[in-house]
Amino acid sequence: MNEVQRAKVVLKILNKIYPTTPVPLKHRNIFTLLISVLLSAQCTDVNVNNVTKNIYPKYNKPEHFVKLGRKKIEKLIRSIGIFRIKAKSVYNLSKTLVEKYNGKVPKTFEELEELPGVGHKTASVVMSQGFGYPAFPIDTHIHRLAQRWGLTNGKDVVQTEEDLKRLFPKKYWNKLHLQIIYYGREYCKARECYGISCKICTSCYPKRKKPIITKKA
Repeated sequence: MNEVQRAKVVLKILNKIYPTTPVPLKHRNIFTLLISVLLSAQCTDVNVNNVTKNIYPKYNKPEHFVKLGRKKIEKLIRSIGIFRIKAKSVYNLSKTLVEKYNGKVPKTFEELEELPGVGHKTASVVMSQGFGYPAFPIDTHIHRLAQRWGLTNGKDVVQTEEDLKRLFPKKYWNKLHLQIIYYGREYCKARECYGISCKICTSCYPKRKKPIITKKA
């Protein structure tokens, strides 16, 4: 089975298990989606949602966070990992949006990636889930799974993104990104499947007997 055939197997299985893909990070608008994605680095979506459910009803615009200031933002997100660094990014990001974009989140990769604390992956999530633009955000989990399933050589996340975009039609990217995340959490876990027990792994590599070692992102 070559990589094109494996991609078809992956797509078929994921579409059957996850016909719908709700956005895992709770948000009220594109700005709060951006903030949640930024907060989710090295942190679970569940933890982010638990924290932001008490924030977004009251603070959901860049102007709100500018007015709060860094120290108050720190207090609000204290239970999230590396909260001081993230609070600084949230504040500076909000300030930039107010001063440069009239409080609106820009709609291009280039402009998003210039914002404080926003990298390519965060920009991809916002473009995909916020604006509906075809994108394929690659996090460490997708990077790992793509290697297990024989869709990339795992050189780095940049290579993984290129490989997945080449193997899957653009119309599937936004949904597929979420399907892979959900599947990884439920069936192809980092310390349970090891590339030899879930349905996708056994379908793509029926003869694989030894756990596969993946390259970290």
